[in-house]
Amino acid sequence: MNKILWVDDEVDLLQPYIIYLKGKDYEVITATNGEDALDIFASEGNTVNIVFLDENMPGMSGLETLQEMKRMHPEVPVVMITKSEEEHIMEQAIGEKIADYLIKPVNPSQILLCLKKHIHQQAIVSEHVRDNYRQEWSDIAYMIDTATTFDEWRAVERTLSRWDIELEQSSMRSLLDDQRAQANAAFAKWIAKNYESWFEVQSDNVQSTKDAPLMSQNIMKHSVFPLLDKGEKVMLCVIDNFRYDQWKTIQPLLSEFYTIREEEQYLSILPTATQYARNAIFSGLMPLQIQQMYPQYWVEEGDEESKNQFEKELVQTLLDRYRRREMFTYWKVNESDFCERVIHQLKGTQTPLTVVVLNFIDMLSHSRTESKMMRELANDEAAYRSLTLSWFRHSPTYQLFKRAAESGFTLVLTTDHGTTRVKNAVQIIADKNTNTNIRYKVGKALNCSSKNVMTIEHPERAGLPCPNVSSSYMFCSGNDFFAYPNQFNYYAQYYRNTFQHGGISLEEMIIPLVTLDPK
Repeated sequence: MNKILWVDDEVDLLQPYIIYLKGKDYEVITATNGEDALDIFASEGNTVNIVFLDENMPGMSGLETLQEMKRMHPEVPVVMITKSEEEHIMEQAIGEKIADYLIKPVNPSQILLCLKKHIHQQAIVSEHVRDNYRQEWSDIAYMIDTATTFDEWRAVERTLSRWDIELEQSSMRSLLDDQRAQANAAFAKWIAKNYESWFEVQSDNVQSTKDAPLMSQNIMKHSVFPLLDKGEKVMLCVIDNFRYDQWKTIQPLLSEFYTIREEEQYLSILPTATQYARNAIFSGLMPLQIQQMYPQYWVEEGDEESKNQFEKELVQTLLDRYRRREMFTYWKVNESDFCERVIHQLKGTQTPLTVVVLNFIDMLSHSRTESKMMRELANDEAAYRSLTLSWFRHSPTYQLFKRAAESGFTLVLTTDHGTTRVKNAVQIIADKNTNTNIRYKVGKALNCSSKNVMTIEHPERAGLPCPNVSSSYMFCSGNDFFAYPNQFNYYAQYYRNTFQHGGISLEEMIIPLVTLDPK
């Protein structure tokens, strides 16, 4: 039974309400003044679910009582009830963090609505969400079974991400997880069937076909160049490892100073890794073309150098090839102090194009793999989203976007790839020169018995470099990851339930591309 503390000097007038609420299975405790109410609250505050507090009482006022109650049990919602509609009283009450504000005379239905809102809202919303998901489950299953185009798979990912967020703490999570696994299995088959057909190879040139979806190498031409042609000042912000559900999590904060002009999703190229996908964005080329045209800017898998150290140079090659004369600035932000420097530099800048890379989420996913504490803090997708939101709200990144809006930048917000939480290790045999990524492998004589892998035997057909004549690429799909026979059980346990990228899944490949206008 839920317990109500009702504080009002005219307690006799409350009897009809008390009888009504008892009939609704509520226990009502009354007090006629602030002092008595605080005594009750001190002894029973831990069991009180809500307080109805009269603002105008002899002795200690309602506002004074409210202040003391908030010191004692700040988590208990307090609803102020008053005859006065004076603005300053309302503002004082709101400033003390009241849960609600009712004007006398109140009727029983108002009280009941207030109780449902502040005591039962979470349970009501959860049940409503569960009912809606049950009703939509078969529609989602049909979407998955019949998806044959990128637009249809994009709709599947949007729908599943929406339910990921709405069912965060629900008992329906396991059902949704099963449905996402089914979707990823079907999506991987679709990718395996179509991926190479999206590229046309002519001699040393690799081009997208007209049937190909929007992919990494075309992002600048698709979303940035048209804005520059209109004379707009553009900031392209690439957040590494940024999934669609994470975008939906931070969207409300960005809405304070930006409005959405266009929200899209595009398909990351394979492998869904920085060396390939992000370099493709900045160069406007497939990795094979970068290696052939600009070998000085391509870093091989086995090299010890950073795989993304030439991003600024690749942006310049793209502008040069299209004979664009725009000046641009490039910033890679790994630390808060450096982000603050970028914020300062943005003030008053007239440079047409600013490119910013934010690496926090990439660092988060890697630290989560290596740190037990971070595994506990981000033990599932909901916690991963929560950490993303906390980073965005409390880091200088929030101020970066605010300054960009104040400076008149049109913001193109995107990522190079997403991540997926891996659970199942599959055994692979490969030579010692094979790369270390656990979602994809490139090397000679790759051998894996799993049916859930996709192999590209002729890398050039997919616009990929070939380290050796007999090299091939192999990709995990769904929530699988590669482990070698040597110490298989150790690595299977070490990487299980970590967020990884490089392979084939909706979360890694169908990623946000959003254009926003400053308010």
